[in-house]
Amino acid sequence: MNWGILGCASIAKNEVIPAIKSVQGSKLIAVASRDLKKAMEFAQIFDCTAIDSYETLLKRDDIDAVYIPLPTGMHFEWAVKALENNKHVLVEKSATTSLEEAEKLIQLAQRKNLAIIENFQFQHHSQHQSVAELISNGEIGEIRCFRSSFGFPPFATENNIRYSKHLGGGALLDAGAYVLKASSFMLGDGFEVASAYLSPHKEYNVDWFGGAFLVNKTKGYFSEVAFGFDNFYQCNYEIWGSRGKITSTRAFTAKANFSPSIILEKHGYLEEIKLPTDNAFQNMISYFESIVKTNSFSKEWKAVLTQAKLIEQVRNRASFYE
Repeated sequence: MNWGILGCASIAKNEVIPAIKSVQGSKLIAVASRDLKKAMEFAQIFDCTAIDSYETLLKRDDIDAVYIPLPTGMHFEWAVKALENNKHVLVEKSATTSLEEAEKLIQLAQRKNLAIIENFQFQHHSQHQSVAELISNGEIGEIRCFRSSFGFPPFATENNIRYSKHLGGGALLDAGAYVLKASSFMLGDGFEVASAYLSPHKEYNVDWFGGAFLVNKTKGYFSEVAFGFDNFYQCNYEIWGSRGKITSTRAFTAKANFSPSIILEKHGYLEEIKLPTDNAFQNMISYFESIVKTNSFSKEWKAVLTQAKLIEQVRNRASFYE
């Protein structure tokens, strides 16, 4: 598969492009930036073509798929243009800023029969398979509750795109997207947001931290999630059952050289299970290419819509602290 990159974000440079280049059969063709100097810096590092226009990259016939690490508020526009130019799309989370945008995006992908995946790469880390196996083996009995927290202290620069309402900033579309995704990823579809809380930042006019309570009435369990930009660092989830509890201690940001731990607790028993390293970004690219080869897009189309629906419900049900 031949790839193009729209934008010179740090996640592209540090994680996604190295993952593309490490997967057998993948090739990076071009990087586009509105700042040609930035594109040329990437081109020199990664041995590809530098382009000073997103549109020009999308019109190239030698590119099969594009990765979009632009600010969230720009995702919808450029994902639509990529699909219109018959490119498969890997887009950073959150894929869109609204359910309406997500619905339009997926309708277009379906008409074109193209892949579009929201890059929650953490799903492709093997630690979560280990958690699923413990649950399947009955280690914690029947599931009662899912809890997840993802938050961190404020970023150093006030020009950070996460603080820009115009660019799709705010904690919900950033950190909040992870914990909502983790709920459906680990325990399946069927959650509805029963209540939510968002605290706005008066200067930046974006949500700063918050949480939500989700219920799956069919399966009979619930999810409690919390997230934020002005928090003591947290990056975890726990699954509480009738006989025990499993905790993932580095759920969303386990780098390729990091050995994560999961903690299994039962009555009178506690075990910390050290797991092997894994490259979630590389696994993500391999997965992306596999669904293109097999023309298996429906699962990911549905996943984008499920995620957008949960985010929309958090907004609609949120109370605000002023």
